[in-house]
Amino acid sequence: MGKQEFDIEAQKHYPSQNEDPQLRWGFIRKVYSILTLQLLLTVLVASIVVVTPRINQFFHTRTGFLVYIIIAIFTMIIGLVMQCVLERHPVNMIMLGLFTIGFSIMVGVSCVFSNGKVILEASILTTVLVVSLTLFTFWAAKRGYDFNFLGPFLFVTLILVLLFSMIQIFFPMGSLVRMIISFVIALIYCGFIIYDTDNMIKRCSYDQYIMAAAMLYIDMIQLFIALLQILGFIDG
Repeated sequence: MGKQEFDIEAQKHYPSQNEDPQLRWGFIRKVYSILTLQLLLTVLVASIVVVTPRINQFFHTRTGFLVYIIIAIFTMIIGLVMQCVLERHPVNMIMLGLFTIGFSIMVGVSCVFSNGKVILEASILTTVLVVSLTLFTFWAAKRGYDFNFLGPFLFVTLILVLLFSMIQIFFPMGSLVRMIISFVIALIYCGFIIYDTDNMIKRCSYDQYIMAAAMLYIDMIQLFIALLQILGFIDG
């Protein structure tokens, strides 16, 4: 197939792009391959945290809570450092692996405080939402829709919700308010899944596969944690 035919095919499938569609689909497959490995690692690590009695009990203690905070801070630092080595292989993959392990432990700790029924329900609901939103975004991109405008709104809304959550820590307002916050966070990360998938399809360069996978991973995990909290409130 000649270059002109490639351009015509790209315009047919994604009107906003002028590139070889095979290269773009190769990039997308690479992102989802990395993302799949991240999710499998998360399931493995989180399962170990949940089913191992000593680890499970440890995170119910004050020391366990402090360790959780340290892991959360460590994960955020790794995430910041990872931004500086996105194009340096294999350092970028190592940093992504450490980032994923840190996030996986945090997921496991969240699951420790939930029963098996709630974890299963949250997992199923997260899977259905992620698949549905991803398919919708690909369908919309194929028809020329662009979701880049969502970025500023999602970012500002997330900052407001996080600030409100911090206020909630110092001035508790009850379980209903916490459930509402979790519901809003779930909606925000549904929006981020659409936004980041759209970026992967149209705007990410071929060497940004680590960033694309990391962003989608964060969106999915945060959505799962938010749904876990919502279902926990309902079940409780």
